[in-house]
Amino acid sequence: MFPVDVSVWAAVIALGAFHGANPSMGWLFAVSNGMFERRARAVFAALVPIGVGHLLAMAVVLLPVAVVSALATRSTIVRVVAGAVIIVFGVYRLVVRRHPRVLARIGARHLVLWSFVMATAHGAALMLVPVYFGVTSMSHGPTSGDMSGRAGAHAATMAAVGHIGEGLTAAAAVAIVHTFAMLIVAGIIAWIFYRFVGLALLRRVWFNMDIVWATALIAAGILATL
Repeated sequence: MFPVDVSVWAAVIALGAFHGANPSMGWLFAVSNGMFERRARAVFAALVPIGVGHLLAMAVVLLPVAVVSALATRSTIVRVVAGAVIIVFGVYRLVVRRHPRVLARIGARHLVLWSFVMATAHGAALMLVPVYFGVTSMSHGPTSGDMSGRAGAHAATMAAVGHIGEGLTAAAAVAIVHTFAMLIVAGIIAWIFYRFVGLALLRRVWFNMDIVWATALIAAGILATL
């Protein structure tokens, strides 16, 4: 089983809170949905498919990373490559802060797809990669001992399968805990804006968050290489 480190799981929850605070991740749509239907229940109803889409976006990135990191014989290479990808994407988001137009064409009936595309386009799951490495501690290396002959090959295969299963379990746990934290924060903010604030301040909040988001991506990439 992957190691339990309170500080690492606190980082998973903190990133979930950070994603939940970003209007791009869904609470903006939840507020709009509540105002359109003129009832508070619609605000929270929109958060369910938004959470499913966000979870899927996390899984699409973390599960392949889990498999690759479990099979890799040189964990440092995996970390450096992953960190480089995150940094490049963060720089891209810092320079190009426009939101893809295709996101605006996904209707309210397709909230799961909307949330998935939005999280993917913003590189949300990339921020979790260094945290995933922290959860697993990148401890899956080649199996020690005599691996010669049929018995050794069988043992090596079973060890590899075990490493993959452990990595996938860790990736799923990170994605689920992160998404729950995201939904809690997004729900609180959506309710506050729906009940007390309204939509007047959203345009300024949106663009301010873009800079913070890109900077956080770059920081996550640097952390992944350490």
